[in-house]
Amino acid sequence: MMSDVNDTSFTHTVFLLAMIPGLEDAHLWISISFSLIYAIAIVGNSVILFIIKTDRSLHEPMYIFLSMLATTDLGFLIATMPTTLGIYFFNFRQISLHSCIFQVNFVAFLLYTESAVLLLMAFDRFIAISNPLRYASILTLPRIAKLGLVSVLRALAIIVPVPLFLRQFQYCRANVLSHSYCRMEDMLKLACSDIRPSSMYGLIIKTLTMGMDLLLIFISYVMILKTVLSIASQAECLRALNTCVSHLCAVLLFYVPEFSLSVITRFVKDTSPLLRILLSYVSLLVPPLMNPIVYSVKSKPLRARIMKVFIK
Repeated sequence: MMSDVNDTSFTHTVFLLAMIPGLEDAHLWISISFSLIYAIAIVGNSVILFIIKTDRSLHEPMYIFLSMLATTDLGFLIATMPTTLGIYFFNFRQISLHSCIFQVNFVAFLLYTESAVLLLMAFDRFIAISNPLRYASILTLPRIAKLGLVSVLRALAIIVPVPLFLRQFQYCRANVLSHSYCRMEDMLKLACSDIRPSSMYGLIIKTLTMGMDLLLIFISYVMILKTVLSIASQAECLRALNTCVSHLCAVLLFYVPEFSLSVITRFVKDTSPLLRILLSYVSLLVPPLMNPIVYSVKSKPLRARIMKVFIK
């Protein structure tokens, strides 16, 4: 379980993942619930990707950005499903230090990528409403590809220092994590080294990236609202706003649990561990589960294609 580093310090080479505390008697039902959530979310996002890929009429900027969102959501599910279901079905709690660091990096990469994608989707809605005649000429396929590449490269640049921070620490406290998957904040709590630079780096980076993305999304919607209010017809005004409902739901589902968890973890000391664990599951599972449902309900072309596929 441990390896000696020197005469006075040691570091854990294996961590133990944790189930939801206090609900030991309900772990069977929790495992079944998690399995259903993962299955529905994976099928939902896969169907979205399949429909958009195979139907050329959906090869528009809005649906291309939606396919990016579905891809990142699938990444979240794939990254955490083995450890989450493994611990509940097979009580497989052990995870190596390097595997834990890899999972932390992958989840962080997807987190910053999805934040950028949501910002691009807000920009897409702004262009579609404020300048519909030039919409297709502004958001061309090559330009969308470049924007997607920039989002990925930004996320990669952000997570480069993370493994360097986590590998240099001595984990000489308890080796039991608080979740069924690895989170950076959780690992930092187990380190006996000085974690202040790493903690400050994580807070500053999240504020400058996700916080800035959220601010730009807010500015985009202020400009959208200003444009919509200038429309004379009330019916056209409502129709324009209706195209933004799905994206607004995706933004709320993504940012509210994630920022709430970050604030509670760093600044609220007396909060219940159960609340932090539930928030981590909400931030991880609810967006991939609900995004396909919301977009399928609100987008008539997408809903029609999905119904056509399943009827066949």
